[in-house]
Amino acid sequence: MKAIDVMVRDVVTVGPDDDVADAIKLLAEFDVSALPVVEEDDKVIGIISEADLVRRPEIGTEKHRAWWLEALTPGSTLAEEFAKAHGRRVSEVMSTDVVSAGEDASLGEIATLLEKHRIKRVPILRDGRLVGIVSRSNLIQALASTQAGNGTDTDGDREIREALLDRLDDQSWTDFGSRNVIVAGGVVHLWGLVGSAEERKALLALAEEVPGVTRVSDEMIPAY
Repeated sequence: MKAIDVMVRDVVTVGPDDDVADAIKLLAEFDVSALPVVEEDDKVIGIISEADLVRRPEIGTEKHRAWWLEALTPGSTLAEEFAKAHGRRVSEVMSTDVVSAGEDASLGEIATLLEKHRIKRVPILRDGRLVGIVSRSNLIQALASTQAGNGTDTDGDREIREALLDRLDDQSWTDFGSRNVIVAGGVVHLWGLVGSAEERKALLALAEEVPGVTRVSDEMIPAY
């Protein structure tokens, strides 16, 4: 499997001029640990994560050093910490050193990036523009899905997944495309929170109709 086979395609993002308060709300609302920061053409210019927001005066966690230790700390470090603690725009708080990968990156390469940089998710880019994101949980979902399918794979798995995601994009009654779909051996695995019993039934029916699907595995978690 490659990044394109497991990535979440509908990614929650923010812009550089957005309020930090709005970014915090999105992190909490969608239960994600980081948000790519994109310009109007979906070009990724940064990422704002939980780590960028843990030292804020609003919650009494701003970093304070003894005067002698502060005197030994480089000015650039102090300035960066101040910006992250007091910044009101995303561009003032975000990290600009973005670890990313391409759609054809193997899951092994993604796992290495996550381990090496001690991060929880990797933006997936095409020509510098955001097309998806792969998190640690997506790798676990892929592992569980392939084991459930006895490790088998079919040439049509990627086509099945793309067709299903395209159909989801056309539905006004669900935003499930912002969660995850894994296809292994012709079996569709639906992962993530679902808002109602009716939506759950409809998602199963929609997936079953996609050509090439042999079975749908319901891995959804009810939020109702």
